[in-house]
Amino acid sequence: MAVRAVRGAVQLDRDEAGHMDEQVGALLTAVMERNSLGADDLISIWFTATPDLHSDFPAAAARKLGIVDVPLICAQELDIKGALPRVVRLLAHIESDRPRSEINHVYLGAAAALRKDIAQ
Repeated sequence: MAVRAVRGAVQLDRDEAGHMDEQVGALLTAVMERNSLGADDLISIWFTATPDLHSDFPAAAARKLGIVDVPLICAQELDIKGALPRVVRLLAHIESDRPRSEINHVYLGAAAALRKDIAQ
């Protein structure tokens, strides 16, 4: 079994805890489904949020989905002029037999503009 990394991002419409839970939950669910992953396949997840998001920790959404024994961490993205606002990104480390070329990175909604080269 190899260690792989899966990227993803979603842009929130507004900075509200319930909305963040919903959108980050949808992102994480899509990452899991598109890569045929279960919670046991997760090694760790790193979440980042743009500096304009203050309502909650993105990792809280993962805990609400039942991902309770996987190390999670949250950090703030760089405050770059002109960057897409209200974005949560994730980098999940997983165990998978899939080759790197078959890992499905997930960019939902307007966040697809961040990585047109790999957005699904």
